[in-house]
Amino acid sequence: MARVSRAALVTGAAGGIGAAVVAQLVADGHDVLAVDLRPDPDGPGVPFAADLATREGNRAAVGAALERFGRLDVVVANAGLQHVSPVESFPEDRWDALLALMLTSPFLLARYAWPALRVSGDARVIAVASAHALAASPYKSAYVAAKHGVLGLVKTLALEGADHGILTTAVCPGFVRTPLVERQIADQAEAHGIPEDEVLEGVILAPHAVKRLLEPEEVAGVVGMLAGPLGRGFTGVPVTMDLGWTAR
Repeated sequence: MARVSRAALVTGAAGGIGAAVVAQLVADGHDVLAVDLRPDPDGPGVPFAADLATREGNRAAVGAALERFGRLDVVVANAGLQHVSPVESFPEDRWDALLALMLTSPFLLARYAWPALRVSGDARVIAVASAHALAASPYKSAYVAAKHGVLGLVKTLALEGADHGILTTAVCPGFVRTPLVERQIADQAEAHGIPEDEVLEGVILAPHAVKRLLEPEEVAGVVGMLAGPLGRGFTGVPVTMDLGWTAR
């Protein structure tokens, strides 16, 4: 009998970590629906566009994966935004947007996918969180709150899914070489009152014990491990790869 491919849904897939995760899961033999708000003109593009800040977008993404593959075994909630600003001037609409995409969307994806994940019997829900799920940085109130919240969601889903073969984890990397990090440089320079050329070492890499950026492929490799047979021992936990950040 021919082996049935496992099916995965990956959000925030137009570039950066998401695109690397798609490539990793495809290489590992998964059928993958890559989802983003819109294709990245400099990236590989995505076959399904959805606004994951809305209920309709999350429901449509899950529905598209089920329609295309007839099953769903892995959900990788990776889509993210960033805004750097002191709390007293942090725009309220940006708070709403970040929480919608990085906390509410993982909840909705799990909610809508749950029946299919139960049928799988060997399912994974993987949130690409951050070391900011475990520690804080100034001027990132919404991002830190969302990532702390998603870790709480992961723990709850792990308990609810334990009897149904659904394992849930949060991958918590330090700073990764992505457009999301690169776009922070000007805002970080303004917030900290330093030149832009001092931001990488003086701010971004400051909490890392090992002074380098992670690469998207490194994060994708951990996601691939968690999605496969070697990931069966992990649920309800942060899988931390922060180059020593939270060892302090």
